[in-house]
Amino acid sequence: MSTGARDLNSDLDLALHLAKIADEISLKRYQALDLVIETKPDLSPVTDADKAVEKAIRDEIAKLRPQDLVVGEEFGSPDSLAGKYYWVIDPIDGTKNYLRGVPTWATLIGLVDPTGAVVVGVVSAPALSRRWWAATGKGAKCEFAGEVKEIRVSKVSKLSDASISYSDLIGWGERKAKFVSLQEKIWRTRGHGDFWSHMLVAEGAVDIAVEPSLSLWDMAALDVIVREAGGKFTNIDGQPGPHGASAISSNGLLHLDFLDQISLKGAN
Repeated sequence: MSTGARDLNSDLDLALHLAKIADEISLKRYQALDLVIETKPDLSPVTDADKAVEKAIRDEIAKLRPQDLVVGEEFGSPDSLAGKYYWVIDPIDGTKNYLRGVPTWATLIGLVDPTGAVVVGVVSAPALSRRWWAATGKGAKCEFAGEVKEIRVSKVSKLSDASISYSDLIGWGERKAKFVSLQEKIWRTRGHGDFWSHMLVAEGAVDIAVEPSLSLWDMAALDVIVREAGGKFTNIDGQPGPHGASAISSNGLLHLDFLDQISLKGAN
């Protein structure tokens, strides 16, 4: 039953299987001359590849885990998720990159348990030849060009020594000035953006990644991978998990200091 004990190894295997299905579809349509691009009501773009990937994943879950629910960026979510395991799907995170031919895009697949915790996550970026995955209590791994390795966050403990990644300065509101000011106090800032910033945190290549405005499907898979790599994942108010409409991932050592620096009540 959906509220009973789960075999996370089986769930992780399924998530990796779903990622393989997604990669085959998304890579085939990547840089296609006949790629169909539409504008959603929120003015964000969506391609025929986004829809095809999510549909294929939903169909496979319906076949192999019919008791589970699905939340997806393109086709929505059930009215109630209470007491259920549910999969959270972003068919193509980084659609603007995808449609412009920038290779930084990925399919994000997360499994959330009835408590709201993400227990399985896969991020697959085939145009970068990279895939990351994790399950609760099983650590985090990355595959690059066929080689698989365990990944861990960095041990940098001072903001002045830290490398921070973010997408852009949109959506920061009253915190924007604080975030811009912080960039002059740290070692390095780069705008890798989207899923990749957070996966670089999980790999230990970046110390903090932050995005001030996100949806559940942007974050669910990232959350468990960062945590299983030894890091911390919260929203910009410090609430743990992917349900808080924004994201900060870090190596854990820098998390509270960073929160203090961007807090509306905190540091100068």
